[in-house]
Amino acid sequence: MKHTYARIIGTGSCVPNEPITNAMLVERLAAKGIETSDEWIRDRSGITQRYWVNEGQTVSSLAEVAAKNALDMAGIGADELDLIIFGTTTSDMMFPSAGCLLQSRIGAKKAAAFDVVAACSGFIYSMTMANAMIQSGQAKNVLVVGGDVISRLLDWNDRTTSVLFGDGAGAVVLQASEEAGILSCKIHSDGDLSSILYSTGVIKNGEIVGNPFISMDGQAVFKNAVKVLGDVALEVLEDAHMDIEQLDWFIPHQANIRIMQAAAKRLNVPAEKIIVSVDQHGNTSAASVPLALDMAVRDGRIQKGQTLLLQGVGGGFSWGASLLKF
Repeated sequence: MKHTYARIIGTGSCVPNEPITNAMLVERLAAKGIETSDEWIRDRSGITQRYWVNEGQTVSSLAEVAAKNALDMAGIGADELDLIIFGTTTSDMMFPSAGCLLQSRIGAKKAAAFDVVAACSGFIYSMTMANAMIQSGQAKNVLVVGGDVISRLLDWNDRTTSVLFGDGAGAVVLQASEEAGILSCKIHSDGDLSSILYSTGVIKNGEIVGNPFISMDGQAVFKNAVKVLGDVALEVLEDAHMDIEQLDWFIPHQANIRIMQAAAKRLNVPAEKIIVSVDQHGNTSAASVPLALDMAVRDGRIQKGQTLLLQGVGGGFSWGASLLKF
């Protein structure tokens, strides 16, 4: 009996129109009495710019563009999709889901749609669920999206978070195939670490209760992220009976350059094999991995048949990895 793989046949991405450079952000924060500098931001994060939505944009509107780009590359229509899985923490509204709103936007009338809330791990969690749906025979064509508009959760009095995050969306089309695709997916959570990265704000009786902004213990996030990213990378490689040397490209969550470099160093992945987009996009939460993936596919670095390791880590605490043949 032949094995059924979930294989990526199209990628797409979208960021808002105009970049916000470090210089522009420094000026904005200075007006609020917050001191920072381009050098401080670059040194601690590797970020030079990021993109933020304007009043007319939402995570589903960004995802619409990313999805259409992915479908165009895949060469299939939205009406051929069986399922849409949208990893996001910043849906347009409480409900319905951003997945359902996206389904309407692209005209995917036959597709079931739902959201996965796993913060910066949302895309990897969604990929894992899509892989299981395809391997079980419940879906043939699945649109997987990672997107967030984290700018709407930023506290402008906190320079440790306000300089890091950007908005965006990325998408892939997964299709059932006998040709090798996803080789292994693993996801994990540790709710005992929920207090190191969170936003407690909720709506109750028409009012916001709790803090609607992002709160982060940067040192704890760094320490735990580097450890779990290394562990889960080895886990998927072992599951697929592969070695780290067989990787062509490493695409970790684009949190900041220090975490990415430390994770790669722990795995002995050379710098030239790391796909980096954090400098251009900032930390885009669930969008970061598919944004970096699409960028490297479209600029020609990632080629068919190459082996990729995708990783996510974020609030929850949650993390995961997907090892695949492109």
